[in-house]
Amino acid sequence: MARILLIEDSPTETAVMVQLLQRNGHEVATSGSAEDGIAACRRIKPDLVLMDVILPGMNGFQATRQLTRDAETKHIPVLIVSTKGLDTDRVWGMRQGAKDYIVKPPREADLIARINALIGS
Repeated sequence: MARILLIEDSPTETAVMVQLLQRNGHEVATSGSAEDGIAACRRIKPDLVLMDVILPGMNGFQATRQLTRDAETKHIPVLIVSTKGLDTDRVWGMRQGAKDYIVKPPREADLIARINALIGS
């Protein structure tokens, strides 16, 4: 079981992802914006961050860059989960410091396998 921080602004997507993650034994905290997510990440020190890209205010690429360059949070892997599925989006996300990138909607088995790979389960 991992503590996962989900940064996602869609209430529907949040509900679906929380249910999927909890069904697979994970503890989930959520945040509806990048700014709140960064603060939550510093506060709760999750094992993994699932990051949406299209967010109000700061976008997920900017938030990923901030988290992966901050001494307090740089050890926490970020997995981007986004509708932005172009190769350029994927490459840009990885350049910002994300450890993996998956396109929405993810297949449950694929998402869980990627999470497990990142948290060492």
